[in-house]
Amino acid sequence: MKKPTEPASIPDADRDTRTPPRSDPSPNRPRRTRDRTARTARTVAAVAAAGTVAAGLAVRAVADGAFAKYAGSALYTVLLCALVALCAPRARPVVVALTALGLSWAVEFAQLTGVPAELSAHSAAARLVLGSTFNAPDLFWYAVGAAGAWAVLRAAARARG
Repeated sequence: MKKPTEPASIPDADRDTRTPPRSDPSPNRPRRTRDRTARTARTVAAVAAAGTVAAGLAVRAVADGAFAKYAGSALYTVLLCALVALCAPRARPVVVALTALGLSWAVEFAQLTGVPAELSAHSAAARLVLGSTFNAPDLFWYAVGAAGAWAVLRAAARARG
């Protein structure tokens, strides 16, 4: 029996098999549009992160006491939400908020070990990022910040369609 060798008789002979078909996470949207959407989301997240830092500095400049402390705790988690969104622009808002909340709580509970306090004694950056002493009410205010950021992210996602 003779084997077919003509390209017309071989199924898919005209298809280029050297490059595998790319897996398309969103088959209804062209790749360029998805890339542009991710770039836009990253830009918005970077601006939100800068705005959150500015808000935190402004709160410290005009207020003191419990309000400034707990506003700072909430804004800490909002900043983490912006940074998570910067790193993962296609992540769902609930995933971004829960990730930031988990990171905030992890840092707070790490303060029970004394390691952040030791690092904070030697570095102003470590003091800003890690804190130094555990404060249970901060856990609540981190959740408030995550909820607020989630609401904003969800509204933005719905506005995009």
